[in-house]
Amino acid sequence: MDTEHDDKGGAVGLPPAVVDCALYEDGRRLPGRVSLEKILERIDPKAGRFAWIGLYEPTAEQFQTVADAFGLHPLAVEDAVHAHQRPKLERYGDILFLVLKTIVYVDHEKITATSEIVDTGEIMVFAGPGFAITVRHGSAPPLDNVRRWLQDDPEQLGCGPAAVLHAVADMVVDRYLDVADAFAGDVDTLENEVFSPDLPVDAARIYQLKRELLEFRRAVAPLTSALQRLSEGTIPQIPPQVSAYFRDVADHHQRVSEQIVTFDELITGMLSASIAQLGVQQNADMRRISAWAALVAVPTMVVGIYGMNFEYMPELRSPYGYPAVLTVIAVACTVIYRALSRNKWL
Repeated sequence: MDTEHDDKGGAVGLPPAVVDCALYEDGRRLPGRVSLEKILERIDPKAGRFAWIGLYEPTAEQFQTVADAFGLHPLAVEDAVHAHQRPKLERYGDILFLVLKTIVYVDHEKITATSEIVDTGEIMVFAGPGFAITVRHGSAPPLDNVRRWLQDDPEQLGCGPAAVLHAVADMVVDRYLDVADAFAGDVDTLENEVFSPDLPVDAARIYQLKRELLEFRRAVAPLTSALQRLSEGTIPQIPPQVSAYFRDVADHHQRVSEQIVTFDELITGMLSASIAQLGVQQNADMRRISAWAALVAVPTMVVGIYGMNFEYMPELRSPYGYPAVLTVIAVACTVIYRALSRNKWL
């Protein structure tokens, strides 16, 4: 691929935060290094020529250069620089601004009370007449593969900035599916442990899984309305053929949303089951303690009575009094022990 980088890693005539910059005409990337001024001179939506600029965590000053060149709205510029935005789709005149939350599955050997299972990043996409600008933050994956995939499909890329908007959204939602599949493995593992009699599970581990699922949901759920608008074919900037592709993305997104709801129900059930098992275990422990207390109570009572030193008490002067009392104690304890064992209190 012909990339637009100078010796310092930035695109020629563009801020250092620029990862890649390219001109496309009729779905094909034009060769050569292009400065910002030349890009503005050469883009022509009517001729099927547009620019795609990719940035990674630009500062306000770095992004302002690009924003001024393409006339981006100040509110969208502020969102793109500071990140931590809710997934959304906004229109500023003839420019679309799409915010996507990315999810990365964090590998781990075992879920603990502090495990990090998912990590979030952000991708913002500006799609306007003759340009597409992508801005990545945090753990958002590089878009090299998206570029290559589009460049291998000139017919799709010929749809212009709308094709870039779709390709990025499709990549993000496909990664949601991958994370959901990996998350399902964690849910199954913890579920097996919860209902295993040999592996008591700390409720804190289940709660941590639920917290990570909540972070996953916060990234996925708000995107529903944006994808619905993009797939309805009512936005002038989105050609009908691209809207059809957005419907497929929306279907995949719906599948992930349903999986998240299922996971939430399962984890809630596991948490309830874990708490119930803890209560059952405590009751069992209390029964054992009560059973042993009942066994101890018999000799304690007898010894306590004979320890009161009254002059007239049964068997005090009998030569067989002592062994008789011990025999009564032993028989009583044996009867109680068998009764408690039969009822599974011991």
